[in-house]
Amino acid sequence: MVGEVWRIGNVKISRIVEIEATGGMSRIIPDATRERIREIRWLYPHFADENGRMRGSIHALVIETADRRIVVDTCVGNDKNRLVPAWTNLQTTFLEDLASAGYPRDSIDTVLCTHLHVDHVGWNTMLKNGKWVPTFPQARYLMGEIEFNHWRTHDREGQGQVMADSVLPVFEAGLVDLVQTDHRICPEVRLIPSPGHTPGHASVLIESEGETALITGDFLHHPCQMAHPEWSSAPDSDPPAAIATRHVMFDRFADSPTLIIGTHFATPTAGHLKRDGKAYRLDV
Repeated sequence: MVGEVWRIGNVKISRIVEIEATGGMSRIIPDATRERIREIRWLYPHFADENGRMRGSIHALVIETADRRIVVDTCVGNDKNRLVPAWTNLQTTFLEDLASAGYPRDSIDTVLCTHLHVDHVGWNTMLKNGKWVPTFPQARYLMGEIEFNHWRTHDREGQGQVMADSVLPVFEAGLVDLVQTDHRICPEVRLIPSPGHTPGHASVLIESEGETALITGDFLHHPCQMAHPEWSSAPDSDPPAAIATRHVMFDRFADSPTLIIGTHFATPTAGHLKRDGKAYRLDV
């Protein structure tokens, strides 16, 4: 599904949705029980329903500048064997939706992975004649060097399989550039470190014509973590570091004009971070 589009100065950001659903996110954020979610009234109706079930999304974000077409994170992907049954052997229209938004896969020149978890690298590759091949053959795939080296030697919750079918094939094809967590992709787009969810996790800052936006990656999974930065995400590799990152990022961007675009936020997906007493909220 083709989702929202935002303009940041001369930069266009488009959301391509693979999966959007209500429920299921409590396993990602165990502290976020339905009772606690119902207490955060500003989450309703966009980010939770009246029963306290959280809404979430898996989507890619395409950043288009004057001379770059960058896909940030590539969702789960089709035809892949995953530990999560709902993500196994998907058959979605993601590539058709990407093309409908004006971005056929051969037109993409950069694929940027905030980190290498299963739901961020799936469309790095596609199944062709029984073999995993790069989905975006004209693109350079940018992956964090710390992140890549970590997952080559650590297998957590099926990460070895993810590396085998969605990361190593593009590396072996010579399309990967290993970068640092503060790497600048182009004048308008750069990474900023946001560790904790994974060892080399980074977020994406877009700056153009005096306007800014932040693509979060997974330093938070749901806006409820703005109200409760101390609520950890189950997949975090270093929960204390992830909590510290949330505090640092929230303090940096609260009450600023920066548009916050959540990598797993349901529609409307983006808003402005506001201080709310001792915590924060998302103003959409």
